[in-house]
Amino acid sequence: MQGHPSNPAFYTLFETAIGPCGLAWNERGVIGFQLPEDDESRTRGRLAKRFPGIMEAPPPPVIQNIIADVTALLQGEARDLSCVPLDMEGVTEFDRRVYEIARSIPPGRVLTYGEVAARLGINNARAIGQSLGRNPFAVIVPCHRVVAADGKLGGFSANGGSTTKRRLLAIEDARRDENPTLFDLIS
Repeated sequence: MQGHPSNPAFYTLFETAIGPCGLAWNERGVIGFQLPEDDESRTRGRLAKRFPGIMEAPPPPVIQNIIADVTALLQGEARDLSCVPLDMEGVTEFDRRVYEIARSIPPGRVLTYGEVAARLGINNARAIGQSLGRNPFAVIVPCHRVVAADGKLGGFSANGGSTTKRRLLAIEDARRDENPTLFDLIS
């Protein structure tokens, strides 16, 4: 898919407030984002497993700009990543539609799985959760901003699971509206 020789893929690791993250890209755009594993070698290993044949490389300017925005977002600065070019080859049409809705949620806000489903015109919150569980672009497609309707966080497939999701939402000071934050309600 993304790693064949005519369309080489590259990655870089970079330091963030939550640890070393990885960003993978090809000439069409970002193909994946990797939240930190327990150490850099595990983060590298996860990228290599996800993208066979990928090579570590210095990021070109457009990728450097994306890294700067992601790093700022993970430090609590409001950054809009909705225009980051993504290569969605191999992503199903359904998942693309879910990711478009997730990308429309601004930093500091959340939607429920059911609200995302309703925007797609379906009545299947579980399908939304499964789609977000396959999200190769975590943070850039902010699946952490989609939560369960009961005030709970819902699943999160990245290393650290719901602890990582809670941390990302806390960094963004996330809330549904001007009422107490999700964290005020569950702490």
